[in-house]
Amino acid sequence: MALKFRDLFKPKANENPGSTPTIAREFDHAEAYYKRANALNGLGRWEASLADYDQAIAIDPKYANAYCNRGTVLERLNRCEEALASYDRTVELNPGDFLAYYNRGSVLQRLERFDEALASYERAIALKGDYVEAYVNRGHVLQELQRHEEAVASYDRAIQLKPLFAEAFQACGSSLFNLRRFEAAVASYDRAIALKPDYKFILGMRRYAKMQLCDWDDLAPDLERLTQGLTTYDAVCSPFPVLALVDSATLQRLAAEIWVREQCPSNAALGPIPVRLRSDKIRIGYFSADFRTHPVSALTAELFEAHDRSRFEITAFAFGPESGDPMRMRLERTFDRFIDVRGQSDMEVATLARKIGVDIAVDLGGFTEHGRTRIFALRAAPIQVNYLGYPGTMGAEYVDYLIGDRTVVPEAQQRHYTEKIVYLPNSYLPHDSSRTISQTVFTREELGLPRTGFVFCCFNNSYKITPSTLDGWMRILSRVENSVLWLSQNNPTAASNLRQEAARRGVDAERLIFADRMSSLPDHLARHRAADLFLDTRPYNAHATAIDALWAGLPVLTCVGEGFAARVAASLLKSIDLPELITSTAEQYEELAVQLAANPQRLAQIRQRLASNRLKTPLFDVRAFTRHLEAAYARIHERCQANLPPEHIYVEF
Repeated sequence: MALKFRDLFKPKANENPGSTPTIAREFDHAEAYYKRANALNGLGRWEASLADYDQAIAIDPKYANAYCNRGTVLERLNRCEEALASYDRTVELNPGDFLAYYNRGSVLQRLERFDEALASYERAIALKGDYVEAYVNRGHVLQELQRHEEAVASYDRAIQLKPLFAEAFQACGSSLFNLRRFEAAVASYDRAIALKPDYKFILGMRRYAKMQLCDWDDLAPDLERLTQGLTTYDAVCSPFPVLALVDSATLQRLAAEIWVREQCPSNAALGPIPVRLRSDKIRIGYFSADFRTHPVSALTAELFEAHDRSRFEITAFAFGPESGDPMRMRLERTFDRFIDVRGQSDMEVATLARKIGVDIAVDLGGFTEHGRTRIFALRAAPIQVNYLGYPGTMGAEYVDYLIGDRTVVPEAQQRHYTEKIVYLPNSYLPHDSSRTISQTVFTREELGLPRTGFVFCCFNNSYKITPSTLDGWMRILSRVENSVLWLSQNNPTAASNLRQEAARRGVDAERLIFADRMSSLPDHLARHRAADLFLDTRPYNAHATAIDALWAGLPVLTCVGEGFAARVAASLLKSIDLPELITSTAEQYEELAVQLAANPQRLAQIRQRLASNRLKTPLFDVRAFTRHLEAAYARIHERCQANLPPEHIYVEF
C-alpha cells in the first residue's frame, strides 16, 4: 500500500540534510514553495514540508498537485482524515488525476473504509489502465471484503503488467488459500519467494498451504529455517501454523510476539481507558468472526445462554461473514446486544466498546481467520482476555488474561505466556449439551467402511497430520490385522498424498478411508458410532473434533505434548474421568492403540464408562462450567476495580 508523491525529488548529494532549502525573493510564489516542500519530503522532514505545501496552497488555492502531496504527508503523520480531505480537494480540482485517486484509496484502506477504497482504486485504474500498484491494492481491499475470486483476478492483472512483482504473487497466494485452492496458492508463494526470498511471513504461509495438502516435501528444511528464524526474532511465520508445526511453547510465544510487533502493536490512539465505576452487572463483550455455524459457536452457544443475567450483561461484537444460518439466528436472540461491526474499522469498534462501557473484552478468535487483534491493541476494555479460538499465547502486552486449566497450561509453563492464566477447575473447553445426535444407525457399508475389522478414526483437519503422526498410525495398522484408518476428506490432494505416504510405509493405501463432509451435524455425530477408537494428532490435538467424538460415545486416545494445543485432548479426558487414554510418548500411544484393538472387552468397558460419565462428570456440565467462568470474570473484575494488576487466578469449586 505504498504512498505516491508527485514530482518528488531528493536533495543534491552535497546538500546538508539538516538545512532548509531557501526560496529566493524573486521566486516567492506557489511553485517555489511546492518544490521546496518536495525537497523536504526527500529529507523526511514532514512537518516542514507540510508548512510549505500549505503556503503554496495559500498562494494558489487551486494547486491540485500541492493538495495531493500534502495529503501524502498528512498520511505519513497519521492525520488520515485530513489527508482524505486533501485528496478529495485534489480530485475536485483535477478529476483526471489517477495518482490522487490511488492515494485516496490508500488512506481509505487505512481507515478501513473498504468499499470506498475499492471505488477509488477502480477510478485510478479507469484513468490509468496499466496502474500495477492500483491493481494490487484493489486486490488487498477485495481480500478484506472476502471477495477472493475478484482479488485473484486483480492480482493476476498486476502480474500480467509486472511479471516480477513479488507482492502480487504473495497476496494472490493468500486469496487462493482462502478459496481452498491450495496447490495454486503454493505455486504463487513459490514464485514470490523466488523473487524475494526474505518476504515477511511467506515461509510459514507456503508451508501451511502445503500442510493442507499433506505435501511434506522439504518439510525438514522448512522447519529448520522456521525454527532458526523465530529464534532470531525474524518474521518467518504467523503464529497459527506454528502451533501445528512445532511442539515448542517457547517458539509459539516467539511467533506471537513477532506477529504483534509487525502486525498489531499496541496503539495508544484512543488514550488511556478509564475503569467504569462498579455497578450491579459486569459487562462482558464477546468479540468473534465465528457467530455462525462454526466450531467456536458450537462450543459456546449454551454458555452464552447460561450466563446469569442478574450479574452479567453480555454483548456480541460480530465481524465475521454474514451467514443467516440457524446458529447465527440463535445467537442473535441470546445476547443482550448483538452488534454486527463488519463495516466498522478497528478504531470504531474499540471506541464503541468503550462507549458501551465493556468491563471485560473476550477475544474468541485471536490469531485465527478473520481475527481482528488491532481492536484489542487499541484497548477496547479495561480487561482483555484471550479465550478459546486461539490455543496459545497472544504475545501482546495488551491482552491481560488467558483462560485455561491446569492441564493445558501447567504452572511450570507460565513463563511461555505473556498473559496471566485463569485456571478453571476442570477443562477450559465448553460444550453445547443441546446438540442432538441423529437416531440414524449407519451401516459400515453406507459409510464406505469394511463390514468387519477394527476402525481407527481421526476427523481432524489435514494440516494437523504430520509425518511423525502418520508414522505412528501406520505402525499401528501394521500391527492390527484387518484394521483401517478413517479420516476426514479435507481435499482430494491431501487424500491422495496420504495414501501415497501410507504405501511408502508399507501399508496398503486402501486401508485409508476418507469420509465426505456431511451437511447434517446430528448425522455426522451419529456416524462416529461406526468407529472403534479415535486416534489424536500431535502437536495440534483434536479440540472440537475430540468433543464431538466424546459426545457421540467414541473414546479418544491422545499423546500429550508441550504446547497448549498439544494438551487439549488430555484436558478433556481428565474432565470426563478417562485419564487412562492419555499417553506421554509415541511408544505408549501406539502400544495402547494396539492393546485396545486386541482386547475388545477392555475397549467395551472404556466405552461403557464414557457413556456413564458423559452426563455425570464436569466435561459436559455447561451450567457448572458457566458458574466457574463467571467466578473468574468476577475475580479479575474485582482486581481491576481495586486498581491491582493482573495476576494468575485459580477458580476452585
